Amino acid sequence: MVNRQTCTHCGECVIDCPARIISLGEDGYPTIASEKEGTCYRCQHCLAICPTGSVSILGQHASGSRPLKGAFPDPDALETLIRGRRSVRRFKPENLDPVLFQKLLDVAWQAPTGVNSRQVRFTVLDSHEKVVHLRDEVMAGLLRLVNNNALPERMGYFANFVSIWEKHRVDIIFRDAPHLLIASAPQHLASPMQDCMIALASFDLFAQANGVGTLWNGLAKWAMNDILPETRRRLGIPDDHLFGYAMVFGKPAVHYARTVEHGPALVYRAMEGSVSDVPVD
Repeated sequence: MVNRQTCTHCGECVIDCPARIISLGEDGYPTIASEKEGTCYRCQHCLAICPTGSVSILGQHASGSRPLKGAFPDPDALETLIRGRRSVRRFKPENLDPVLFQKLLDVAWQAPTGVNSRQVRFTVLDSHEKVVHLRDEVMAGLLRLVNNNALPERMGYFANFVSIWEKHRVDIIFRDAPHLLIASAPQHLASPMQDCMIALASFDLFAQANGVGTLWNGLAKWAMNDILPETRRRLGIPDDHLFGYAMVFGKPAVHYARTVEHGPALVYRAMEGSVSDVPVD
């Protein structure tokens, strides 16, 4: 839909359309031929680029969007966030406010996906009680495998985590966090793993900007997906989904005072000479 009172016929939506299905009609207004609608990427670039907010598509209108001019974060503040985010392994037991919880998920789901598939699925445990229940199930399953000497050989170190739990009730896997997030996506997609990781990276930064601690949790992923695959079914993760990664999160019980320095970046500047100059192993 095009607001003919405000459209300036600038053609930016035509030029920027990745699917190249928008054209200017004889009357000078942008249009999409009905036979081309099926090839729309559903990216909403046309809505985003229109300087006067005249384009609406897929039921979305400029009035429901946020203007970008002057609204991006200060580069220094964003750099501090990226440098200063920490993996949190100590959490307060209370649950996040449900409104904040939902907002973290909704914002993270804005992350880009391959060919704009937008099929990343967030499986969440939204309370400490639920995480505790899952942890107890996982620990019981791991203990059973340890007792039967049935842990996968490459995962033998999980026996140490079980021992620590049995002796000291210290949770090395879920870190006694109040919440758990799993990103998964259908395996048939062009880039299911990348889609999940980008979504979780977006969640990670936005969560930490809101004072929420996060931990990329490979131990939980391996326990639930590789060692005890019945757990992923128990959580309702579809069989045809690739388990991207797991993240625990909640109010941190630890506060860091400063950034750390990991630089400089590991960089190889390719194609600086002729191709024949590039060494071949």
